[in-house]
Amino acid sequence: MRWAKQKIFPTLFVLLFISVPLFLEVANSQTVTFTGKVVGISEGDTISVMREGRAVKVRLYGIDCPERGQPFGGRAKQITSDMAFGREVTVQVKTTDRYGRIVGEVILPDGLSLNKDLVHAGLAWWYRKHALNDRTLKALEAGAKEAKRGLWEDKNPIPPWEWRRGERGRKR
Repeated sequence: MRWAKQKIFPTLFVLLFISVPLFLEVANSQTVTFTGKVVGISEGDTISVMREGRAVKVRLYGIDCPERGQPFGGRAKQITSDMAFGREVTVQVKTTDRYGRIVGEVILPDGLSLNKDLVHAGLAWWYRKHALNDRTLKALEAGAKEAKRGLWEDKNPIPPWEWRRGERGRKR
């Protein structure tokens, strides 16, 4: 009996040790999604989508478009509007940001990702700070840069996070 306890308990411990992380991974992989009509475009990477009878702000996950007043900022906003405004989209919620906006991937009616399309077109940067391990966005940005699409036409485009830092400094 003592021999059986010595073999069973370590085995049970190992099984428990392995299964708990797997359970947590499955629980965390449950993606919250909702579908709604796009009713507003604030910037290239921020839209308003109807959800449960009201418009909610959605910040596009993993990307950062040029700001207003920055080269390609207006173009990014216009393309986002052309692709999404007035359409039913599906938002795959990733998190909520410090401003209370939903952060998610926006899937267009044709099944394509608005987030990825903007990076591919050279109208957004891969936002490493918030999507460090997203290899798809990394590859799309590299392809746009190599092809000199959009903002990559400029020799040294200024990322929006640096642009915002400079703008705040000028306002003081």
